[in-house]
Amino acid sequence: MRTPVCEMLGIEQPIVLAPMVDIPRLAAAVSNVGALGMVTLTWSPDIAAVIRETAALTPRPFGGNLVLTSDEHQHLDQALDAGLRIVSFFLGDPGGYVEAVHDAGGIVMHTVGSAEEARRAAGSGVDVIVAQGWEAGGHVGGTVATLPLVPAVVDAVAPVPVIAAGGIGDARGVAAVLALGAQAAWVGTRFLLAEEMPIHEDYRRRLIAAAETDPEWFPDLYDVGWPDSPHRALRNSTAQAWEAAGCPPDDQRPGIGDVIAHLASGEAIVRYEGAPPMVGTTGEIEPLSMWAGQSVALARQPQSAADIVTELTSRL
Repeated sequence: MRTPVCEMLGIEQPIVLAPMVDIPRLAAAVSNVGALGMVTLTWSPDIAAVIRETAALTPRPFGGNLVLTSDEHQHLDQALDAGLRIVSFFLGDPGGYVEAVHDAGGIVMHTVGSAEEARRAAGSGVDVIVAQGWEAGGHVGGTVATLPLVPAVVDAVAPVPVIAAGGIGDARGVAAVLALGAQAAWVGTRFLLAEEMPIHEDYRRRLIAAAETDPEWFPDLYDVGWPDSPHRALRNSTAQAWEAAGCPPDDQRPGIGDVIAHLASGEAIVRYEGAPPMVGTTGEIEPLSMWAGQSVALARQPQSAADIVTELTSRL
């Protein structure tokens, strides 16, 4: 099923990989089967290299995401210079960035959590609105669930196309958001179990065993390096210790500043940092931030990204 936003983005399947990591292999695998792969760029040490590597792995369109919690003009310029033409923004005001993307011949997507936020984004010239429901994993920009949010946003910004995000984990969810007026589904948690996603095996096992009630929404738990960033993650000993202490502010949290693990590169991970366990992470794995949305109960086995896209679109 090819919707108008598929035509705009140059894809064949109405599925978009939520930007969770800067892993070219995963983004390319999604794009290679006709959906839209995405990479995160804000925290990448070499944005141009990520884009070039992804482009070398797929001849099809893919996107890159920037989080607008600080000035991202330099990162955007690097991305556009490297050839990125589908740019996704999250949080903040996209208005100051739209012109640069359009001047490069690109398309702008922006993630919102309310109809009013969607109106502002559309008014600033954004080409595609991503309506993210509260069920989503990782960082969440609003507090409205996907079911009421999507039609409200669709009505608010028509004829600007809307992509639905949050709590979509199987073909039923994809069909449902299309029925609500969205033109594609933005999927993250299901792709955490993609074979091309290099997460730590302990993280993978927890995802497979998780129920829909296990991922919790936190206003500011894993906020070292990114304050005031609400998010949803699997409950663990870090969350339990923080809540047992009465949810104290950052400087009074139990274990604040403790180095509990290391990335494969050797870089330290401190408690309350938003660094999920990936392949090669060593140390204490269970206390780390394990992002997951409420659709986690629909992710039950590792699969190739291609097989996941095939399953997600099997009812269309």
